[in-house]
Amino acid sequence: MASLVSAMSGAVFGQDGLIRRVDRVWLALILLFAALALAVPAQALDSLAFMVDAFLWLLPFLLLSVALAAWLKAAGADSLIAGVASRAAPTAIVIASLAGAISPFCSCGVVPLMAALLLARVPLAPVLAFCVASPLMDPEQFILMAATLGLPFTLAKTAAAMGLGLAAGFTTLALQRAGFFAEPLKAAIGCGGCGSPSLPEGSLRWAFWDEAPRRQAFVAEARSTALFLSKWLLLAFALESLMVAWVPASLVASTLGGDGWQAIPLAVVVGVPAYLNGFAAIPLIGELMAMGMAPGAALTFLIAGGVTSLPAAMAVFAVVRRAVFFWYLAVALLGSLVVGVAVQTALSVTGLTF
Repeated sequence: MASLVSAMSGAVFGQDGLIRRVDRVWLALILLFAALALAVPAQALDSLAFMVDAFLWLLPFLLLSVALAAWLKAAGADSLIAGVASRAAPTAIVIASLAGAISPFCSCGVVPLMAALLLARVPLAPVLAFCVASPLMDPEQFILMAATLGLPFTLAKTAAAMGLGLAAGFTTLALQRAGFFAEPLKAAIGCGGCGSPSLPEGSLRWAFWDEAPRRQAFVAEARSTALFLSKWLLLAFALESLMVAWVPASLVASTLGGDGWQAIPLAVVVGVPAYLNGFAAIPLIGELMAMGMAPGAALTFLIAGGVTSLPAAMAVFAVVRRAVFFWYLAVALLGSLVVGVAVQTALSVTGLTF
């Protein structure tokens, strides 16, 4: 009997056991829904529906980003793009910040594009500039925010999005030139081409489908990147569903209801981990400002929560190395704090208000 138990234990938990062979992210997702099904069945169904809906909404962006990364890899264009972006890094940062401020990506939606750009060996500085600026503003959000919070506040947030993207890009560029972040992407990303035919160094062929090795490289790269990003995004959306269900907006409102300067750092603390997308946050912030919330704190919360959140942070952590991940969080935290303090100071000195 003891030998049977030992054999079963080894088959499940041993070095070559089932638990070792099952991917940890998929396993965590399965265990999460199993626990929800046992403890709160209704929430398990709600979370499953939320996760599927969110993933289907993001799927076009995910497929586009994966196809872009695989195409550049198969065409041999990754080195070309990386070289151009490296030689004109300041220009690339400015363009990335401006493009990010008008793009429709949310904090989770920008992760596949971040992976695609880094897989194409685009330097981290312009990639981070785009990823910081992009979730903060888009055309639809601009219109809704202008109608709800007023044009001056909306223009201030748009300027903050561009400014924070520029700051993130140029500080990252300076750190890279000092020797940091040499390899920003995790080794697990983009290794799908392992086992596929290697392409000649420096070769470039945009119509990659004419050559069998390039077609194989495209399929391998697309498959591995899509599977890797999908599992992390599904887990992130599952956790996001629990935050939406169990951390109501009313709790955020009661926490951030102060009207003094102390509300600005508090807005960072609440905004960085909390999930509240840009559209959902607009009416909440409108109510808080009507109750006397400082405009600087309102802007801080929108920026901190827009750049990152717990689900988005998980997805970013899966893609980049640890040093880059903590730098990403630092940019969100410090950037939102600086913007809030600067705006509140300017309003106090000039006597203006939003």
